Amino acid sequence: MNRRMFMKASMAFATVSGMSGVSTLFSQSAWAADGIADGNAMRFDFESLKKNAGALAKQPWGGAPGPLPATLANLTPQAYNDIQYDANHSLWNNIPDRQLDVQFFHVGMGFKRRIRMFSVDAASREAREVHFRPELFNYNDAKVDTKQLEGKNDLGFAGFRAFKKPELARRDIVSFLGASYFRAVDDTYQYGLSARGVAVNTFSNGQEEFPDFTAFWFETPDASATTFVVYALLDGPSLTGAYKFTIECEAERVVMTIENHLFARKDIGQLGIAPMTSMFSCGTNERRMCNTYHPQIHDSDRLAMWTGKGEWIARPLNNPQRLQFNAYEDENPRGFGLLQLDHDFKNYQDVIGWYDKRPSLWVEPVGKWGKGAINLMEIPTTGETLDNVVCFWQPAEPIKAGSEFSFQYKLYWSGLPPVRSGLARVDATRTGIGGFPEGWAPGEHFPDTWCRRFSIDFIGGDLKAAAPKGIEPVITVSAGTIKQVEILYVEPINGYRILFDWYPNSDAITPVEMRLFLRTKEETLSETWLYQYFPPAPDQRKYVDDRQMTPG
Repeated sequence: MNRRMFMKASMAFATVSGMSGVSTLFSQSAWAADGIADGNAMRFDFESLKKNAGALAKQPWGGAPGPLPATLANLTPQAYNDIQYDANHSLWNNIPDRQLDVQFFHVGMGFKRRIRMFSVDAASREAREVHFRPELFNYNDAKVDTKQLEGKNDLGFAGFRAFKKPELARRDIVSFLGASYFRAVDDTYQYGLSARGVAVNTFSNGQEEFPDFTAFWFETPDASATTFVVYALLDGPSLTGAYKFTIECEAERVVMTIENHLFARKDIGQLGIAPMTSMFSCGTNERRMCNTYHPQIHDSDRLAMWTGKGEWIARPLNNPQRLQFNAYEDENPRGFGLLQLDHDFKNYQDVIGWYDKRPSLWVEPVGKWGKGAINLMEIPTTGETLDNVVCFWQPAEPIKAGSEFSFQYKLYWSGLPPVRSGLARVDATRTGIGGFPEGWAPGEHFPDTWCRRFSIDFIGGDLKAAAPKGIEPVITVSAGTIKQVEILYVEPINGYRILFDWYPNSDAITPVEMRLFLRTKEETLSETWLYQYFPPAPDQRKYVDDRQMTPG
């Protein structure tokens, strides 16, 4: 399951005859002069888009995408990347001294969805379509036969990307490409994890679906604006949707306010709201797949949750040997996200992926979401090219065919989340062989009983002030026994390290759920550390000494 490369595109938008308002909303006509928008003027507003999405949900899904011209369908990834949009034909190129601009992606290769693009005058609410034509692109060395593309103004586009001064036309800060996937950057200009418009049956009895954004409408911003608004129509086998994105391109981060209205075509076993997709290969806690000179490899290092009851939770990510799915029940969550909190280059040593620059993504629900669960799926991966972590909110209410529902939330793309508790926070998690004192090495007197040692570092908060009162680690596990608990002040991190050894009480290899937080008698001092540990098989629970003391 390649989630980094497989940003699935699907069929071209199918206009449904007889549907009230749709033919007007999507009518094509002779070109008109309005920058690169060359269609006739038509009325557009969000209410009309919602009505059309609802009407579309009452019709059968259009099915698989139609074929692309051979010269595009057979492109290699390198050839596809050689196709560049001509910045002189950007969407807002006719606005002098603009702060923002938009360019489009070419269809081709695996990006078969033919997406329609519209420019909207914010004052008059008139929209004009931007039709595809080859002169909008520079084909460079892609070896595309542009004769096959002549007259195909219905070819559409694969997606779009947005730019902000001073990097207009050079480095983009927002990208929508493939199905309903999109990404944004912070001030490092380094992309990392992705978000999606919606997730459908990611981990359920049904086959996972990847609905598509099939059309976008861009409100033309003022020249001085650093915020723009784009609307989107979503279409898929089981649901449709109308989306409004208000995208604030701030100096150090991108903030998106999202309003969606979803309409179910069918019963949906698992609906994911505010889904995000990331990669975790190895880190301080999971070294199994780190047979590389890089100390760590990951886009995100933890799932963070701020529950409806106010608890702050840090759950380090894993690269498990077997696919794992966890659901953390909550009611009216205050926030959650996949975070990348370690931004020290020394801990990655990567000059290709630049994992130290990758942003975190934090979801802030707007209004009350009710009961549900934050779902986390971790997929085994052998390397960094596979996105193997999926996270989203799943409403508790079943999704039935014909139902309508809506959610509002904000997405913060930034190095650090926009909110942090005043509690001590988890800095790092490490594991290793246990059963002997720190500073000793296992040898002939190594105990016969196998165990695993865990080390969790907490920094910040009021730990030093609370130390005279006595800091108590509160540890619970779903199986096994905890022994050798220690708490150490570590001067280099100006924080405290909790050490404990976990001993199995059976041969089971079922994942062990671990939970830890710090307190005094009067108060909670830290966020809650959650962890899922995978015990090895019984025949692997032993220390192996592979030293060779004689030549040979």
